[in-house]
Amino acid sequence: MGTLESITSRPLLLLIAGVKGAIGSTMVLASHIMRRQPEMITPYLTTTALWSDGGAVAPVHVAGWDVSQQSMSQTLILHRVVPESLWRKDRDRLDEMPLAPAPKAGLSVSAQVDQLLEDIDAFRKTWPDAQPVMINLLPACSECGLATGDAIEKMDGGRFPDLAYARAAIAAGIPVVNFTPNDLGDPALVTLAAEKGLPLVGRDGKTGQTYFKVVLASALKARQLRVDGWYSLNILGNADGRNLMDPDCARGKLANKTELLDDVLGYRVGEAYGESAHKVHIDYYPPRGDAKEAWDVIDIKGLFGLPMSIRVNLQGRDSILAAPMALDLARWVLLLQAVGRGGAVPELGFFFKKPEGETPATTYEDQLRALKKLEAFCREKLAT
Repeated sequence: MGTLESITSRPLLLLIAGVKGAIGSTMVLASHIMRRQPEMITPYLTTTALWSDGGAVAPVHVAGWDVSQQSMSQTLILHRVVPESLWRKDRDRLDEMPLAPAPKAGLSVSAQVDQLLEDIDAFRKTWPDAQPVMINLLPACSECGLATGDAIEKMDGGRFPDLAYARAAIAAGIPVVNFTPNDLGDPALVTLAAEKGLPLVGRDGKTGQTYFKVVLASALKARQLRVDGWYSLNILGNADGRNLMDPDCARGKLANKTELLDDVLGYRVGEAYGESAHKVHIDYYPPRGDAKEAWDVIDIKGLFGLPMSIRVNLQGRDSILAAPMALDLARWVLLLQAVGRGGAVPELGFFFKKPEGETPATTYEDQLRALKKLEAFCREKLAT
C-alpha cells in the first residue's frame, strides 16, 4: 500500500477536461508557479499540512483537452484572471504544454472514450512517474437525463461530453474529480469505480457564495435563529456566467445552490408562506470578467418571532477561489486511491454543493468533522 511519503513525493498529473477555461488555465499557471515559488500557492491549499508530512511538495504537471485552438498564453489574456506580470516569464513553457483536441461532438460516447484513452496513454508516457487524476471542468450542460448501460455507449457524446471523460478515466485506472454541476452519478460507473478502488467524487465545487452560505446557515442553526427567507444574487462576466444565461444549462446549478440551504437547516425555507423563500439568481455581466460579486439578504426570526436581517456582500474571484480547491481534491483522491477507497466519497462534501454518496454531512462543522475522520481513516490504512 505504501506510505504517506511515497504518495506525496511523487509528481501529480492533472488531466483536465476543459483545460482552457478560466479555472483550468488558472490551474495550469498555478502548477508552473508552484515549482519556482511554492509560497505563492501552497499556503492557500487546505491539504498543505497533510501533504507536507512527506517532505517537499512534489511537482504538478498538467495536460488535457479543450475545444479552443488558442494558445495557453492567449487563453490567460482572454480570461483576465491573473495579471500578465505574474506569468510573462512562463509564457514559452505554458504554450508548449501537451494538449489534445476535445473529441468531436458527433461521435458516440464509446468512440469518444477510445480517443481519450489514446490521449491518456500519450500523456502518461510523457510523465511516466506521475500520478494521474482526471478533473472535469466542462461547462454546465442542459439536463439531458442520464442514459444507462449500453444506451450510454451509443449515445451522441455531444449531448453530455462529461460522460466520455469519466468513463475513459475509470477504464484507465484513474480517479475522477467532477467539479461541475453536471451529474456523473451513473450507478454502473460508480459501482465500477468502487470495485476498482477509484474515487469518483463530486459534484459542483462550493467555491464562494455557497461556501459562506453553508457557514452562516450552520451558525444560525446552532443559535436556533429561524431563517424566514434568503435572497441570493450573483453577477459574473466570465464564460461560465455567459453559459449560465441558458436556462437549460443553469437549471442544475441553481438547483444545487438552492437545495443545499434546506439540507443544512433541516427545514424548507419559506414554510410559513407555502412556497420557497430561498431565491437564487445568476446574471452575466461582462465588465466583471472572472471577478464575480454576490449579494445575500437573509431574513431571520428570533425571540417572540421578531424579525431581523443580515446583509452579505462578497467581491470574489471565481477561478482564484476554485483552482486551489480542485488541486486539493486531486490530492485527496490520490490518497484515497492509495488506500483502496473507491466510488463516491460523501466525506468530501466540504468541497461540493451536491456531494455524491449516501448521507453526506450538511452543516459546516459536520463537514469539517467528516474530513478529519477521512484523514484519520487514510492514515490508519497507510500505517497497517
